[in-house]
Amino acid sequence: MAIRDLIPWTRGREFMPDFWREERFGPFARLQREMDRMMDEVWRSLQTAPLGLARPEFVSAAWPRVEVAESGKEVTVTAEIPGMEEKDVEVMLRDGNLIIRGEVKSEVEDKERQWSERFFGRFERQIPVGMDIDEEKVEATFKNGLLKIVLPKTEQAQERAKRIEINAPTKH
Repeated sequence: MAIRDLIPWTRGREFMPDFWREERFGPFARLQREMDRMMDEVWRSLQTAPLGLARPEFVSAAWPRVEVAESGKEVTVTAEIPGMEEKDVEVMLRDGNLIIRGEVKSEVEDKERQWSERFFGRFERQIPVGMDIDEEKVEATFKNGLLKIVLPKTEQAQERAKRIEINAPTKH
């Protein structure tokens, strides 16, 4: 079974009409087919990639996926890193940014792989958390593919927080 047989809209019909066969147009038909394939990949990746990033090597810009929560006392960052272990991940705090980096390694040789939507390779994610973090009290835990980092705020940052009243607009 060819890969194209797995695509429902191509089952049972040819990719090109008879007048555009390779026998008739040779290298131009191959060029057109390759251009069509590349454009299909671009549109498909725009629909599925985070932040609309089209190229697979840029997917790491939004990977791992994170959730950031902030309270008056701390900032909590939870990152989804499935299939990895804590020894494969590095967490740093530098210049008000939380940095999560590592490398996802493939278990399969490329010559054996026919199709993959998984991400493999090095990644680095920087999350701005501000300069008011008590660096000595930062804690990180890793369980079941979830990396949870608790960044306590300094006493000064907790005291500086001020609630701002929101006024309803007046009608003219």
